[in-house]
Amino acid sequence: MALTHFGFIVTGPGLDPNHHRTIMSSPEFTMVAVGVGSAADGVQVARNLVADGVELIELCGGFGPVWTARVIEAVGDVPVGSVGYGPESLGALGALFG
Repeated sequence: MALTHFGFIVTGPGLDPNHHRTIMSSPEFTMVAVGVGSAADGVQVARNLVADGVELIELCGGFGPVWTARVIEAVGDVPVGSVGYGPESLGALGALFG
């Protein structure tokens, strides 16, 4: 079975999942990207994506391990991954986020 429906959730100040949503699709594949104001908001968004047929979810690095685990717990058997940064990126991340 090929992946046909993918979801990505990103955190950012002021993002509202009711308004900050983008869909990219072709006849064979659909990607839904949703913005949330906090990682906590991502749990319900993930549940909603799964209810809409998403087969795999990826989370931005802002979720961290705790909220990634909560999303995994919330969606059951749907695979969930999260963006991670290697040690080569830590200095730049520190400069970006202080």
